[in-house]
Amino acid sequence: MSSEPEAVADLLRSQGQMSFVEPTTDALIEAFESEHDRQLPSQLKRWLLVSDGGDFFLPAGFQLRGIEHLPLIDVDDPDRPDDSYIVIGTLSSGDPVLCEESSERISIYNHEVGRIEDDETFADFFTFLTSLAEVVGIGDDDVE
Repeated sequence: MSSEPEAVADLLRSQGQMSFVEPTTDALIEAFESEHDRQLPSQLKRWLLVSDGGDFFLPAGFQLRGIEHLPLIDVDDPDRPDDSYIVIGTLSSGDPVLCEESSERISIYNHEVGRIEDDETFADFFTFLTSLAEVVGIGDDDVE
């Protein structure tokens, strides 16, 4: 699987109904990072240049936040295990999807058990997106 955001977007579209939004710009991403003194993962930044947020696997799946389009990434969102994480989206279960400060890693915070499970941690944003069908419970049998 190519790691290019357009190829990932095409894969997702082939798996289910998506609602991507207008892209943002490099300048707005840089301004966001500067204003909040936080670095977003590089692959997330590349994705935001394709779609600044959006809804994946409608009607229920995953909602990604953007930096320009609502809902916005809130670096102080309390729905995270500690301040070293940024909530970048929410699964339909209500569990937040997080990026770690100074890392490419993406994780799901499992509210029910109050921790991040090893099998809900992804090496990077594109790995998370390409695994999203499985994460939201759409098995291979459902994907044609």
